[in-house]
Amino acid sequence: MLQVRDLGVAFGPIQPLSGVSFSIERGETLGIVGESGSGKSLTAMSVMGLLPLQGGRITDGSIAFDGMELTTLPENAYRKLRGGRIGLITQNPMTSLDPLKKIGIQVDAVAILHLNMTAKQARSRTVEILGTLRIPEPALICDRYPHQMSGGMKQRIVIAMALAADPDVLIADEPTTALDVTVQAQIIRLLDDLVKERDLALVLITHDMSVVAQTCDKVVVMYAGRAIEHGPVEAIFDAPQHPYTQALIGCIPRGLDGDTKLEGIPGTVPTVQNYPDGCPFHPRCTRAQDICSTTDPAFVVHEQSAAACHFAGAA
Repeated sequence: MLQVRDLGVAFGPIQPLSGVSFSIERGETLGIVGESGSGKSLTAMSVMGLLPLQGGRITDGSIAFDGMELTTLPENAYRKLRGGRIGLITQNPMTSLDPLKKIGIQVDAVAILHLNMTAKQARSRTVEILGTLRIPEPALICDRYPHQMSGGMKQRIVIAMALAADPDVLIADEPTTALDVTVQAQIIRLLDDLVKERDLALVLITHDMSVVAQTCDKVVVMYAGRAIEHGPVEAIFDAPQHPYTQALIGCIPRGLDGDTKLEGIPGTVPTVQNYPDGCPFHPRCTRAQDICSTTDPAFVVHEQSAAACHFAGAA
C-alpha cells in the first residue's frame, strides 16, 4: 500500500532527512523508532504532504501509495487522500482538537468532506466509530467539548477522526504521548485490534522499543535523519546489527531486581546543523573506528534484516 524509497527532505539549505526507505502492506504494522530528533515525525509529514506548510520540500526519492506517486501529486488531489485514504493520528491529543467545537462536529466533518455524507449520515457514522473505540455513551460524547474529557478519551477521539473516512493507511505519530501507562497500553491494544479488524496498514511512530516488540511486524530504526536498520521485528530483536539498535534494546527495563542497572546511551542526538560526517552515530558509539568518522556506511544485509554499519553485528 505504501512504499517510500530514498526519501530526502530539505528546509532551505538544510537537509534533515535523507535516504529513508520502507514499505508496508495491508494488515501490517510498521514501527518507526528512534530518539527525539531522529526524523520520525518529519517522515510522517512527508508522507502526508504537509511539508510545504512548514517551509520544507522533498528533494529526493519516491513516495508511492497504492501505485500512485505522491511526490508529484497536485495539492488538490493530495487533499482528497489526506484524511481520506491516508489517516493521521497526531502526536498530542490535547492540542489536536478545536476547544471551541463539540466533539461530534469535529469527527462528522471528516465523513462529510471525504465521503460526501450528509450531516445526519456523518453523525450516525461518528457514533458508530466512537462505539467501536469503546467510548461509553458515544451519542452523549458527541455533545461534549474537548475540555470535558480525559487525555485518554481525547486520544480516542483523535483516532476516531483518523478512521472516519475509512482509510487504507493509518499513520500514528507517537499516539501515547502524555498519557499514563495504563492508558498507553489501552491505546496500543486498540490500534492493534483496528489493524486486524479493518485490514489497515499502520505506521506506528514511537521512541519505545518495547511497544515495537509487542505490536509491530516490521521496524525501521532512525537516527539523525536516516534509516540505519530495518527488518522484521523478530530478526531485529533477536540479532540487532547496528550498535544504535543494540543500545536502544539495551535501554528496555528488565526485571524487578533493585540492583539491576538501567542502561543508557551516552551523549545526545545531534542537531540537524551538526550532523557528523560518516556514520551519524559514531560520536556516541563505543565501537567507532577511524573509518566511521569519514565514510558513510552502506547497508549490510544479515539474513532478513539490514543495517548501515561498517561493523554490523559485531558484539
